[in-house]
Amino acid sequence: MTRALKVISCGPSVTVQDRGRPGHLAHGLSRGGAADRLALAEGAALLGQSGDLAALEMAGFGGEFAPTAPMRIALTGAPMDATIDGRSVVWNASHMLAPGQRLRIGAARRGVYGYLHVGGGIDTPLRLGARAVHLASGLGRAMAPGDAVPVGPDAQGQTGQVLAAQDRFSGGAARILTSAQTALFTPETLARFEATAFSRDQRANRQGMRLAFDGAPFAAQGQLNILSEIIVPGDIQMTGDGAPFVLLPECQATGGYPRIGSVIPADLPMVAQARPGAPLRFRFVDLPEALAAHRAAIAEKAGLRTKLRPLIRDPRYMNDLLSYQLIGGAITGWE
Repeated sequence: MTRALKVISCGPSVTVQDRGRPGHLAHGLSRGGAADRLALAEGAALLGQSGDLAALEMAGFGGEFAPTAPMRIALTGAPMDATIDGRSVVWNASHMLAPGQRLRIGAARRGVYGYLHVGGGIDTPLRLGARAVHLASGLGRAMAPGDAVPVGPDAQGQTGQVLAAQDRFSGGAARILTSAQTALFTPETLARFEATAFSRDQRANRQGMRLAFDGAPFAAQGQLNILSEIIVPGDIQMTGDGAPFVLLPECQATGGYPRIGSVIPADLPMVAQARPGAPLRFRFVDLPEALAAHRAAIAEKAGLRTKLRPLIRDPRYMNDLLSYQLIGGAITGWE
């Protein structure tokens, strides 16, 4: 039987995403991939599978989905309203989805990007070594009603697991490193940047997000003479009107706006998940602190499976009930 996830309906920004495709900047292609890569690791832990597998990324709103075969699923990232046949299901947990059932995922309650993982991963064709849709370059497209998304073979495993998510859905303080043009900003401007309360502007997509703030614009010395050069996700560019713009996974490969700094990878998921109006601040750190944060983030991902705990479920709705040993220890030979 062909394993697929049918898209009955969906929001306008549901795409297949994985860790992206590094190594193509020289050809004008940014890495792309999931906006919240920690959410990919959480889904992999919940399903006991490789973090390299692709999932569906849902920006702001999910949709309605139906499997063609029994399927393990996990839901991570920005918490969204989710039901199976009208029954609410827990977010950041794994569940069974049977043929004939409907999974409905609504609007995000917090954050922006939610993720739907399946046992075996989304199995769309590889393009340049990845399955990630890169809308800015025309690699793939967003999901549409009527699509049947292929799903890879599942190694099987338990469902009914839940994982306490790292809270990164309400804004916060992001650590940044100095960048190629940081020295073009005066010390007073850098201090004002750290002291400014920003919020996510309405103008945002997978390429980047504009930051709203009160006060004078930010400008670098001689910024009109800067030549275009390589830029990467996390870079904070100052556009012509002096407003910061944080670059996200599908950012262009080169740019000539001055960069005041670059968000460290460990904090980029929190910045990407900030909703319009969510408060954001930035703090410069040195390289040792950034490296320590990077190592801690790697260790956090590696230890996710140790933090799984059983999800309390109603046996009436457990499609995998017969996979559990239900009688061991229930009685003794003396009774």
